[in-house]
Amino acid sequence: MRIGLSLLLIAIGAILKFAVTTHVSGLNVATVGVILMVVGAIGLVLSLIWLAVRRRTDVIHEGGPTAYPGDPSGRAVRQRSRTTYYEPNDPDPY
Repeated sequence: MRIGLSLLLIAIGAILKFAVTTHVSGLNVATVGVILMVVGAIGLVLSLIWLAVRRRTDVIHEGGPTAYPGDPSGRAVRQRSRTTYYEPNDPDPY
């Protein structure tokens, strides 16, 4: 269950609990609303915990040498881009 679905369950549960006044035989609509809000809240907490502790990796992309246009020296420079993701419990690599 993701954050969006959790919020949707909480919203539907709140509507059933506080806005619906219809009575259904054998079913308490307010109780169903409370159950949906509780399930949505649990799902939201679990989604946030999962988001905080998920594993991350370090990705480095390297391209070939490239000369900068207009550079009088004509030096070729290797292009490098880096996307860094940290492991949650690893020490800072820098």
